[in-house]
Amino acid sequence: MKDHSPSPLDLETLGGVLRSFRTYRWGREARARRRDMDRLYARFLTAGDLAFDIGSHVGDRVASFRRLGARVVSVEPQAVLARVLRLLHALDPMVAVEPTAVGRRAGHAELHVNPRNPTVSTLSTDLIAAAGLAAAWRGQRWTRRARVPMTTLDGLIRCHGRPAFIKIDVEGMEAEVLAGLSGPVPALSFEFTTIQRQVALDAIERCHALGYSRFNVAIGESQHLLLGQAGECWCGPDDMRAWLLDQPESVNSGDIYVLA
Repeated sequence: MKDHSPSPLDLETLGGVLRSFRTYRWGREARARRRDMDRLYARFLTAGDLAFDIGSHVGDRVASFRRLGARVVSVEPQAVLARVLRLLHALDPMVAVEPTAVGRRAGHAELHVNPRNPTVSTLSTDLIAAAGLAAAWRGQRWTRRARVPMTTLDGLIRCHGRPAFIKIDVEGMEAEVLAGLSGPVPALSFEFTTIQRQVALDAIERCHALGYSRFNVAIGESQHLLLGQAGECWCGPDDMRAWLLDQPESVNSGDIYVLA
């Protein structure tokens, strides 16, 4: 395994970035998803609010938050993607790009990079091990490593202010990110995967300890809250845990939404 940061001129890396743009920001499906995304996040953000996007990837959530009029802190540890995000928002003073990972404490960490599919680059060797046993993750390869800086949610709050909403999508490190938050914000979301349910269970427990009492969920990239008509039937942490444990592995991933 090569032990270096991917060059911004590396063709394999740039190919992976282009595939991500085709999936998340270009084409008919992406346009439909944008409408649903804006409708969903409008439940949590209004013009003038501050949002954190932890694990921005190619910035589809950043774009949605900006369409809603929010100020955004975009956090992305992959050097190439951070450069892309800065280029995309170079003329927008309402977007700040932080090229860093987020965890329970500040310092540095080793990022395992999947150049062909950068959306699943991760700090978690446990996720890589679990992916090796899962059919839905067949063919994923983390072939490069990069040493990246790490901050905490509390550190970002000290620097940028307290957000109205935090989106967390960090490939198996969601509970670690939440461990670096010492007090609740009005709302947040974090990704879950069925190959690492314990990570999501730990994240639910951390949210409960922070004082959050209402939970909901969207499967995959549906952008639709699942529980109750129009997502109005929020459940408690015990019911959220039970729902997660009851799902087949084929569900694969989604996002759990949390309100105080």
